[in-house]
Amino acid sequence: MPADYVQMREPSREEMLAALEKRQGCDAVRKLQAATVAVCGLGGLGSNIAISLARAGVGKLILIDFDRVDVTNLHRQQYKACQVGMPKPEALLANLNEIAPYTEYETHFEKVTAENAEALLAKADVICEAFDNAEAKAMLVNTVLENMPEKFLVAASGMAGYDSGNLITTRKVTKRFYVCGDGKSDVNDGIGLVAPRVMLCAAHQALIAIRLILGLE
Repeated sequence: MPADYVQMREPSREEMLAALEKRQGCDAVRKLQAATVAVCGLGGLGSNIAISLARAGVGKLILIDFDRVDVTNLHRQQYKACQVGMPKPEALLANLNEIAPYTEYETHFEKVTAENAEALLAKADVICEAFDNAEAKAMLVNTVLENMPEKFLVAASGMAGYDSGNLITTRKVTKRFYVCGDGKSDVNDGIGLVAPRVMLCAAHQALIAIRLILGLE
């Protein structure tokens, strides 16, 4: 065996929490560990949001999507080529367990509707809207604002194309409703989604969720 060989092992929960506290502060980690965030839609936005929140130490993530991993997803979503065909909640859970094994995860392989949204999202402190369909976005926003006014809602609008990342911002709409994105670039026949801009918008959503949990907004 080489002299510089290092035995590989998974760090314990205590070790991972200690490392987080060293980088993020004990009070912040305590608040994040006590929080639950729901991610509705696990595509380019949702898969990146979930990974950012798990790395930051959010205690519980509720992951919801009714879709399966497709080869066309791989250029911007946090899945592997070997996961094509898998339900997205199942595939993302496998990847998250490799990154943050001590986070609590709740997965739902189903479509969020106006009828089931309250039941699916009841435990969440913050809800992240990460759909790629305008009607689904409007449904979730309207349902949460009307029926769950005590929840924080973080939505997205506009991140397509190759325009400057500096145009992507976080906008406070109401006390508990925030929208991230550039607000104008929609996917159509002449403009698509690329990983850097999608990830930038997802990072905005994850960051504002963290700031809300920490009471910084």
